[in-house]
Amino acid sequence: MTSLNSMTLLFISMLSLSFLSRTTTHAADPVHLKEVCANTTFSPNSIYQSNLNSLLSSLSSNVTQNLEFYNTTSGQNTPNPVYGLFLCRGDVTPQLCQECVAAAVKEVTKKCSREKVAVIWYDECMIRYSNRSFFSTVDEKPRLALLNTQNITEQDKFNKLLAKSMNETAAQASNAPIGAKKYGTKEVNISAFQTLYNLVQCTADLSRNDCSTCLQAAIKLLPWCCSGKQGGRVIFPSCSVRYELYPFYRMEIATLPPAPIHPSSYTAASELPTVDSCLQFDFGTIEAATNKFSDDKKIGEGGFGKVYKGTLPSGQVIAVKRLGKSSGQGVEQFKNEVELQAKLQHKNLAGVLGFCLKGEEKILIYEFVPNRSLDNFIYDSKKQGQLDWAARYKIIGGIARGIQYLHKDSQLRIIHRDLKASSILLDADMNPKISDFGIARILEVDQTQKNASRIVGTYGYMSPEYAMQGEFSEKSDVYSFGVLVLEIITGKKNSNFESEGAADLLSYAWIHWRDGRPLELLDPTLKGFYLIDEAIKCIHVGLLCVQKDPADRPSMASIVLTLSSHSVSLPTPLQPAFFLRNTDQNLPQMYMESDQSTSMSMSWSINDESVTEPHAR
Repeated sequence: MTSLNSMTLLFISMLSLSFLSRTTTHAADPVHLKEVCANTTFSPNSIYQSNLNSLLSSLSSNVTQNLEFYNTTSGQNTPNPVYGLFLCRGDVTPQLCQECVAAAVKEVTKKCSREKVAVIWYDECMIRYSNRSFFSTVDEKPRLALLNTQNITEQDKFNKLLAKSMNETAAQASNAPIGAKKYGTKEVNISAFQTLYNLVQCTADLSRNDCSTCLQAAIKLLPWCCSGKQGGRVIFPSCSVRYELYPFYRMEIATLPPAPIHPSSYTAASELPTVDSCLQFDFGTIEAATNKFSDDKKIGEGGFGKVYKGTLPSGQVIAVKRLGKSSGQGVEQFKNEVELQAKLQHKNLAGVLGFCLKGEEKILIYEFVPNRSLDNFIYDSKKQGQLDWAARYKIIGGIARGIQYLHKDSQLRIIHRDLKASSILLDADMNPKISDFGIARILEVDQTQKNASRIVGTYGYMSPEYAMQGEFSEKSDVYSFGVLVLEIITGKKNSNFESEGAADLLSYAWIHWRDGRPLELLDPTLKGFYLIDEAIKCIHVGLLCVQKDPADRPSMASIVLTLSSHSVSLPTPLQPAFFLRNTDQNLPQMYMESDQSTSMSMSWSINDESVTEPHAR
């Protein structure tokens, strides 16, 4: 095979109408189209093969989360990382998507068993991997073109109609925000008896401009490959276009989004000039979905405001976060949360569906998660027992992967700055989803840290360098993650910790570690049912994350590796940096959650000597 980077392959397949018609009925087996493997090979049992196996396994497991698009990196900290993704056609069912990705993994493993770079296309999905990072970039090679052998009449008229409808469909699909489904269809009447059906799609990580560029390049090839034919398609690794004279996609699913509501429809819309208007919901729709924000629809309440369960006219269940006027989250934070989450896609991040502004109303609309937030379980003595060790370990691992995505794997380098138990939502299977991006910040590519003009965060979770000097970085989130880990495994809250011999949870954990009795930290409701190695590993990681010096804290990538491995050695932790304690002394310019005290003091640990690492008992 020829290299994917240099090849100019355009594979033309003369497909009969009867073959193409199979996609209309969605045959039981996904329809394989073509695979292309690069000629750069790897050795059997090499690190690259191990990373590739891990990546394909990750793709297979994540498609079961009902995702239509997913990209990931395997072996990021090794010399031979592998980058990969899957994309399912926008109208296929979750089951068909899963079946297609499973078939694609099996086929590409067989057909491209030793090549480092490959792409495989099915009618319903595609899988792609490489030894170079290709996320958020447009790749137009290798190319695949397929055509229907039936001829069209009145070619000039048809070609003009095709070009116009394709460009319109591409414009609407590419207008979707980064991370959202970039998929569109359009039906146009050719005559009283014939209809033209169009479909376009980009990978969800492309920007608007990149998606548009990719689709336009594919559309320009249609006359060359398929001129005068009743159907045709051009497929690139980053996008694809197709047209037919029969419905080859599911009509009840494959519809373009409604036209965006013009910003002038909203009193406060001028406050949000950069937020995509496609995310904007009508206030009347949200009011109806929540029965006018009735108390029986309320599922949560905090310093930020109230959360309601709602149902849209389509039947989709949503969570509606209605920010209170005294929440402390202003328009800028509100904009920040909408814009950032619209650009992110990961199974461990809460999915934001949109926003609503009307007068002083600021409302966020999320995907609904039935188990609410983590704090409802770990701090509640009646619910703690519902989280067995397996659930807690899965939650810790999921949070770690979500933060790693924010720091390294997404198109932006994002520092969350407000990780806490109430920011972690739990779906029906207790999978964690990070939310609350109101004060998140983006780091530039060459930046390692930033200084905040105003210190914002939540009592008990802020790192010392951030709380004292306003310096935040990836290691600030690592510190917050460490606090979360210790809270999850102990069932105790750091901000109002009570225990003899320790003033806060971090010191309490350190004392038990120092004295060689770490397992006594575990939540009593676990009743001894846990894996000792995993429990000690979590305590070890938690203490490393809350070290005084940010340089002594691990990266999220190394934490993810540690939690998924049985052979990673860890450095010995020192005593935690400091703790926060309620006092009568106010610290100005410090924003806290409204349900927390805004007065606190900081006490530094005084003993930094290392200790011998305890053994598992």
